[in-house]
Amino acid sequence: MAVDLHELVAYCDDFLEVDAVADFTPNGLQVEGRGRVQRIVSGVTACQALLDEAVGDGTDLVLVHHGYFWKGEDPRVVGMKGSRLRTLLKNDLSLVAYHLPLDRHPTVGNNAGLMEALEVRGTEPFGALGGTTIGLGGSLAGPLEPGAFLERVEERLETRTLHVAGPQARIERVAVCSGGAPDLVEEAAAAGYDCYLTGESNERATHMARELGIHFVAAGHHATERAGARALGQHLAERFGLGHRFIDIPNPA
Repeated sequence: MAVDLHELVAYCDDFLEVDAVADFTPNGLQVEGRGRVQRIVSGVTACQALLDEAVGDGTDLVLVHHGYFWKGEDPRVVGMKGSRLRTLLKNDLSLVAYHLPLDRHPTVGNNAGLMEALEVRGTEPFGALGGTTIGLGGSLAGPLEPGAFLERVEERLETRTLHVAGPQARIERVAVCSGGAPDLVEEAAAAGYDCYLTGESNERATHMARELGIHFVAAGHHATERAGARALGQHLAERFGLGHRFIDIPNPA
């Protein structure tokens, strides 16, 4: 079965409520390819390796969380950017990207996926950004020792963690915000969470976590954002009768 490209993108834009949050990159269709879509390849980032895999897969559309044309980047189509865009255009592939709308979606979002994978129950809004919330908070079914929680994170997300220990002997209330949001540790502590999990850390987040008295876990930007593109791709495949393959290009960061 095939679907019109613009019909598919319009559905995604509406489903993900792209107008509800200001972003740093255009959401939706970024590069227009062939007009009919039968097969989707999804991935975290539209890197050259993913594009090459998509070409070999015979797909029509590449669906990602991290696309192109970020605010402040060099607009010239040269070097790495030129190579990536040539691959898309030469092979008549469309590139569709959703950044913050895919982080925050309640069912196929990156943070919803984290909550499910880590067995954190609840949908408490968390992580204020530009007048809306991106992350989620909730509680484990029962309190866990920090070591046991870290084992769960590393096993379920297939990652390595950086952990700044808090004073709590058990972790029960957890807030998550996928990707690069270490400074939200302050909001998590103020809201009374035992642990805050995100993708990346920075130098100041370590001191903030120690002084605020909260467990801080950085589980990898890539690892915390696999869920969204994969879930959205599968949702579209089921809704429109399309082929779909999620391709994970390894990235330890």
